[in-house]
Amino acid sequence: TNEILAYNVSRRMTLDLAIDTLVKLTKNKRVKFAEGAYIHSDQGVHYTSPTFQKHVKKLGLGQSMSRRGNCWDNAPLESFFGHFKDEAYIKPFKTIEELKKEIRSYMTYYNNFRYQWNLKKMTPVQYRNHLLQVA
Repeated sequence: TNEILAYNVSRRMTLDLAIDTLVKLTKNKRVKFAEGAYIHSDQGVHYTSPTFQKHVKKLGLGQSMSRRGNCWDNAPLESFFGHFKDEAYIKPFKTIEELKKEIRSYMTYYNNFRYQWNLKKMTPVQYRNHLLQVA
């Protein structure tokens, strides 16, 4: 559905940031993992960490990673970040809280108000709800 289900913002990219994002994902009441579900990432050191991999396994998820130098594996997320960079009003902020507020605003817009051609011209939330009605 292209819906953003969990995200995190930090001053630094750390293992804790990646694990905290998994925790946020599990606390999202709308998320129910299908059997055989995977989490996909690049080959960053935090995703290849045994600690992160243990958390993924504990959630009952498989893990896949983009091959080195291959952006096609991660194309949906790369597409999202392309739109994010074009559409969000990211400027120099005085505080991390201001930046988080702008990102939160964009995530709300993206999930609830940004129509997408590949989702039958629906927003991610509308498309999710459409799929749930069809099922």
